[in-house]
Amino acid sequence: MAPAWDRAKHALATRLCIRFPARQRAVEDAPAEDEAPPPPPPPAAAAAARAVPEEKLKSPSVSVRRLSSSGSWGKKVCAICLGGIRTGGQALFTAECSHEFHFHCISSNVNHGNYVCPVCRAEWKELPFQGTQPADTAYGRARVSPVNWPQDEGQMSVVRRLSHGYSGNLQQQLAVFRTPEASIFNDDENIDPQSETVDDHNAVTNSVEIKTYSEFPAIQKSERRKVFAILIHLKAPKSLDSVSSRAPLDLVTVLDVSGSMSGIKLSLLKRAMSFVIQTLGPNDRLSVVAFSSTAQRLFPLRRMTLTGRQQALQAISSLVASGGTNIADALKKGAKVVKDRRRKNPVSSIILLSDGQDTHSFLSGEADINYSILVPPSILPGTSHHVQIHTFGFGTDHDSAAMHAIAETSNGTFSFIDAEGSIQDAFAQCMGGLLSVVVKDMRLCIECIDEGVSLTSIKSGSYASQVAGNERSGLVDIGDLYADEERGFLVTLHVPAAHGQTVLIKPKCTYLDAITMENVQLDGEEVIIQRPAYCVDCTMSPEVEREWHRVQATEDMSAARSAAEDGSFSQAVSILESRRRILELHAAHSSDSQFLALIKELREMQDRVESRQRYEESGRAYMLSGLSSHSWQRATARGDSTELTTLINTYQTPSMVDMLQRSQTILPSVVEMLNRSSTVATSKSFSSYLPTSRHIA
Repeated sequence: MAPAWDRAKHALATRLCIRFPARQRAVEDAPAEDEAPPPPPPPAAAAAARAVPEEKLKSPSVSVRRLSSSGSWGKKVCAICLGGIRTGGQALFTAECSHEFHFHCISSNVNHGNYVCPVCRAEWKELPFQGTQPADTAYGRARVSPVNWPQDEGQMSVVRRLSHGYSGNLQQQLAVFRTPEASIFNDDENIDPQSETVDDHNAVTNSVEIKTYSEFPAIQKSERRKVFAILIHLKAPKSLDSVSSRAPLDLVTVLDVSGSMSGIKLSLLKRAMSFVIQTLGPNDRLSVVAFSSTAQRLFPLRRMTLTGRQQALQAISSLVASGGTNIADALKKGAKVVKDRRRKNPVSSIILLSDGQDTHSFLSGEADINYSILVPPSILPGTSHHVQIHTFGFGTDHDSAAMHAIAETSNGTFSFIDAEGSIQDAFAQCMGGLLSVVVKDMRLCIECIDEGVSLTSIKSGSYASQVAGNERSGLVDIGDLYADEERGFLVTLHVPAAHGQTVLIKPKCTYLDAITMENVQLDGEEVIIQRPAYCVDCTMSPEVEREWHRVQATEDMSAARSAAEDGSFSQAVSILESRRRILELHAAHSSDSQFLALIKELREMQDRVESRQRYEESGRAYMLSGLSSHSWQRATARGDSTELTTLINTYQTPSMVDMLQRSQTILPSVVEMLNRSSTVATSKSFSSYLPTSRHIA
């Protein structure tokens, strides 16, 4: 009997991608002195042994799938939480396929809709749940080892067997295992009252800094200028060192788990979300919405205490990929979480990730699609529940036009995750910003002072701005600012002839301090130029010149994209090349990092727009992400922009850089583990999914 069992054991090991070292195998196969001989193999195991050729059993290339706490692959672990499995510890669940898990891990897995084995993907007919039926412990059936398990309101944790008439629709068969979704999402966890009261010592924050730069310091008194530029530069206060002193966050992540996310993509997403969960503090709250053909809220807004993080990690680990892509339904669920919550943290945001195109909201091949209708009206700018949606296009098959439109409509940013292995860095950069918000609801007001001075335009990018009908005032709605974040707005004036000096404008700004929740009003200094009688030869302000180049480069990027959308790829290349050459001339006399970053970005765009194939493959997404970054003056992920050595990091803040360093510090250990697990399903290692500069040997 022993040879047959040995063959069956190794046949199953081969099919499940498990390899036992020879020395360990001999020890494991030998029964202990007080142990009975092993039972005969199940019929399925014996059949598997007969079906596997002998040379397959001896193959040394099969990966080991058991991970020890020290990183070596030899100790038995729960495949969900990666914690050790030992007799006499937590309650264990042994599935029909013989894999063991902590009972609380696998029951949570089932509760979130995962009805297959996380290790071998076998479909189960017996599942763990909270009920009153006794567990069936017959050999070859799923069973529970009830060691020290917690009793929940007198209910036993048991195994339920599916009916013999199971038709493959697990959603219908197992409705009893799913948490019913409330019609109103007002079940958010209460905010810690202490988090709403900030200690006076910790609450000391600096004010926003306002600086102005006029195009020239003087104009001849008899001269009139139809276009005279002034740069208004704003800089947010520095971030506070104490985690307890920053503004708490309500975050809703809306994650695509359609069929195209299967395999390495889903593994990478789970790792990235694990990083996000670990960065959140006990006063932050998280809710996760997963979507494919329909959307499901995995759990309500929950504080990320130690228990909250553990439960969130279990929910993320239970995700499986299947079905189509319904972005509209997903955003409705995400918006409902925001709208229905009973309490609000000072900062709120939605993160949307998708690797495909909405297959439910629009007809295939439909032209001139208005993607902005995907954003629910309840969270649009100007409403009481407005929240920014930061979108992430994952891979080369996502709908970049839709993702960009969703972000623009909600005042969020669009990031293009070109190399799939950089998803964690993209999330890290975004989290570095969201966890350092210091300013809310900022508005910049501009007032003309001397008679005859008029405001003709405001170069505000995607920020809503307006000039009064009499051209004597204007405003820009800026919204939130991250710590150390900067904004520059060029305003153009009509300047009349005058004697002595001319007082042009006075800027003001109002905002809500995100830490103390106090209203702040700041008055900038008046902008004054001299008006000498003689002709003056002045050099343009370098700050104004730099901002003009940034604005013009952004406008050319937009023009090149329009040409590419019309199929004029040579024209798109020409527009980008002309702007790049202008910047190179200025960069020859300056080492300004912004010039160098724009040159590199324009060259990259030029390469990605040279043909229809290149443009549709990655050019459109790369250009839209770049336009999103420049129009909001906020960092987005695209290409190698999240690399710490890249030039394309114009808008990164210290908090973002710190979070990227944390992400990239832990990445090598993640790569090592995922390399081992991914070789089962693909010939590629995980390292091959990283950006070229990040490959790890």
